[in-house]
Amino acid sequence: MKISFKIILLWLFTGLISIDAGAKEGMWIPTLLHALEGDMQAMGLRLTAEDIYSVNHSSLKDAVVHFGGGCTAEMVSSEGLLLTNHHCGYSQIQYHSSVENDYLKNGFWAMSRTEELPNPGLTATFIDRIQDVSERVALALDGLEGDELAAARKALYSEIVAEFTDGTDLTGGVVAFDFGNQHFLITKRTFNDVRLVGAPPSAVGKFGGDTDNWLWPRHTGDFSVFRIYASSENNPADYNEDNVPYNPAHHFPVSLDGVHEGDFTMVFGFPGRTEQYLTSDAVTHVIERLNPMRIAMRDASLKIINAARASSDALRLAYAPKQSSISNAWKKWEGQTTGLVELHAVQQKLDLESEFQSRTIALSRSVPELSNPKFLTAIEKIQAANADYFSYLEARALFIELVYYGPDILLHAYDFADLIDDWDNLESSGKLDDEIASLLESNSEYARNYDASVDERLLGDLVSTYLDLIPSTLIPEKMFADFNSASSSSSYASSFFKNSIFDNPDDLEALLLKRKKKTFAKLKNDPAYLLILEQRSHYFANISPGYRAGSSAIQSATAIYTRGLRELFPDRLFPIDANSTLRLTYGKVEGSSPHDGMTYNPTTTARGILQKYKPGDPDFDLPSDLVSALNDGDWGLYGENDDLVICFTGSNHTTGGNSGSPVINGDGYLVGINFDRSWESTMSDILFDENRCRNIMVDIRYVLWIIDKYAGAGHLVEEMTIVDSE
Repeated sequence: MKISFKIILLWLFTGLISIDAGAKEGMWIPTLLHALEGDMQAMGLRLTAEDIYSVNHSSLKDAVVHFGGGCTAEMVSSEGLLLTNHHCGYSQIQYHSSVENDYLKNGFWAMSRTEELPNPGLTATFIDRIQDVSERVALALDGLEGDELAAARKALYSEIVAEFTDGTDLTGGVVAFDFGNQHFLITKRTFNDVRLVGAPPSAVGKFGGDTDNWLWPRHTGDFSVFRIYASSENNPADYNEDNVPYNPAHHFPVSLDGVHEGDFTMVFGFPGRTEQYLTSDAVTHVIERLNPMRIAMRDASLKIINAARASSDALRLAYAPKQSSISNAWKKWEGQTTGLVELHAVQQKLDLESEFQSRTIALSRSVPELSNPKFLTAIEKIQAANADYFSYLEARALFIELVYYGPDILLHAYDFADLIDDWDNLESSGKLDDEIASLLESNSEYARNYDASVDERLLGDLVSTYLDLIPSTLIPEKMFADFNSASSSSSYASSFFKNSIFDNPDDLEALLLKRKKKTFAKLKNDPAYLLILEQRSHYFANISPGYRAGSSAIQSATAIYTRGLRELFPDRLFPIDANSTLRLTYGKVEGSSPHDGMTYNPTTTARGILQKYKPGDPDFDLPSDLVSALNDGDWGLYGENDDLVICFTGSNHTTGGNSGSPVINGDGYLVGINFDRSWESTMSDILFDENRCRNIMVDIRYVLWIIDKYAGAGHLVEEMTIVDSE
């Protein structure tokens, strides 16, 4: 007997599986919320599942935005206004900043539509439909293997997508869930004209900086404001001055009632990736090998970048986005390792695996016709695949750290690959002019945020760390030889930069303007170009095949394992891992006691900002006018009990990608913006613990107070739908 996911839903409906009102684990596919409706309503939801997700009429999902492909945002007016996190809009704020107009430091507010700033490449995507096509996929692909399976899958997916998108402005794809046990068609509509409307000073949006990142109590006003523009027909359109504000199918009413301990909350967004079904050996590997090596690479980067940013305003601005992106995961991995150890995660996994085997054997003996023999070997197959996979996983992680988070010279050199190696084809196809124009533009952007001396130090220290950590069987030979022929890491980097042109944007611009084929052909021997080519060729020839083969084997075996968990443990719920698709998680406003003798209250107030304020401190300094406003305590409509709530925590299961997600109360009103998790929660991607895992949200009343009372941009609040029961 094969127990399908539909039977799991039947158990939910009929009560054969009960969901403990205290358990908040899970990021739920919106189409399946009918199964959870009763539990959610018991906790305080006053809506139906159809109110949250519907394809027949407007619903909450129509106000949820995939922002830039990596964050979430929410619509808050009928005129295209959206809110997301300050750190989600950080690159756009930095893009428009200069030493003369430092919007990162001082904030930015468009006082009219004409002052709103366009952002090339920024997108806002809405989900149109999520439809289960699992049975269709399973029937069509049953019995196929290898290349035949791959070809049939590709054709089937294209056929399904075409049925729902042909003749529309929709795009879509068929997405595998639960390691391929389920498949859903997802169609979406993407807008390309998204303009910056407002951002508080970084002293608000990043208050606490790296010191407070991933920590509670928190006092960060982590928000920014954008507006989506559309054609006159309200359809997606590229940037044009004639575009008009987009009128969404739904926007969130904004509540001034605030939140209190025990209140029901939902977080609706696009969580990136969780790994809740790692086996015990994989969790051990994360703790003992993978996280320590990634942390070591970022330790080296941050030491150099932080020193550079402290040395001048120009470097502070130039390296702000890079520092932010590096430090965020660095601190998360530190907390994740600590949490996994403290919760005895490896032992918990071992206990589950042992019980899984015991139940499998017992079922095969007692009711053999209901047992699945594949369950007996599922864990063994996962762990065998892991043993081969771990070295490739490590090498891939180090490749990413060096190439994508390391010295900028490498990727910039690779930008010129077509010009260096394929000039004749570009010229004969009429694409040469466009390629040179594109490189002139990217080189100009490179120059804005580049400092050769910083990059040189990054190269030396990161290559040294990389070679110390990479598995010996996967070391790039030429890099190893070149590095070891130098007397030190600094001499290696010095010689490298001395012989490269890619550290000099001005010289590159001059070459592009001269348009000489022979000159670019000579760049084949530039050390930066040679290194990025070696890294890429080594990765795709020696690392990627093993990584992909290992991932595939692990996925196939884990699909059997998760099916077995649901069949063999019918009294337990095993949520599907996040995969950057639209999900809803729910819980309540609550504090926590993660350690002995420690209790966290669920809210923070303006008093805490002033208590943390340290003039001159990079993480805790404040503008003098904000200090005055906080001391004056004129909270207007936004205060409560003579104070202003700044942030609050809840038991919603979130992860990366939930940044910027709307926090919604039981009536469907916006009460906050999700932006972080507590330090004690960073292991929740692998192991969720309801007693200590808390997400961190900025209270919407603090957001409105900053916009209205501090920034004087009350016209933005006026276009929102404000709900105040008092």
